[in-house]
Amino acid sequence: MDKLQLIAQIQASMGVGIGLMIGLGALGACVGIGIMCSRFLEGAARQPELMPQLQVKVFLLLGLIDASFIIGLGIAMFFAYANPLLSALG
Repeated sequence: MDKLQLIAQIQASMGVGIGLMIGLGALGACVGIGIMCSRFLEGAARQPELMPQLQVKVFLLLGLIDASFIIGLGIAMFFAYANPLLSALG
């Protein structure tokens, strides 16, 4: 296979992979945040006296869920701009 075709195939596959990584990561974060916040509202409605303790835990978990998505976004951008597969072709 010609080297130019190989580079094009790597870049095309990487584009699809980056799109899936960002899209599925965003979908997972949004679904997770939605489920967690609905459970928080349900728990606060059942036991209002526990609301401050639950709220602290919700904000902590919101940060962790968003951090996991941002880490995935950073890895995707690394592969988009500093692709180690292209440097291996030499």
